[in-house]
Amino acid sequence: MSTGNDPRHTTVVGCLVRNDQDQVLLIKHYKRGWEIPQGRVEEGENLLDALRREVREEAGVEIEPGPLAAVWSMLSPPSAVIFTFLGRYQSGEVNCSDDSVDACWFSEEQALELVTGSVMRDRLRVLLEYRDAPLYLAYTTRPYHVQMEASLGR
Repeated sequence: MSTGNDPRHTTVVGCLVRNDQDQVLLIKHYKRGWEIPQGRVEEGENLLDALRREVREEAGVEIEPGPLAAVWSMLSPPSAVIFTFLGRYQSGEVNCSDDSVDACWFSEEQALELVTGSVMRDRLRVLLEYRDAPLYLAYTTRPYHVQMEASLGR
């Protein structure tokens, strides 16, 4: 029974996808601009299937999910928990979809220049700097502020 103040979080997955040339896949959202492929996990869907589906829907390619690199808690409403992974390109032709207006491969430097939203830029930076242990970050928006950052590894 709901009491009206039960916590509710949207679950989101995102992926830093790299190809054989070590380029980074970005999609261009019609409102937010360039970002990594990401989206909501559907009810009854596991995280890795959601990750594959979101990348396929937004960029048209198949991936092999890699390590969990960071978990983000968006504390401002509407609250969300975002699981971000590294992934490798497997197959398919990069193209945009109903969920994106463009999709393309970029160098790390180009990607950091193109991703201009503060949350997305920070997310990209954390994924690019991943070194064996996932991070946990809790943040608020309006204005964007990371309240907590902690290693989830050794």
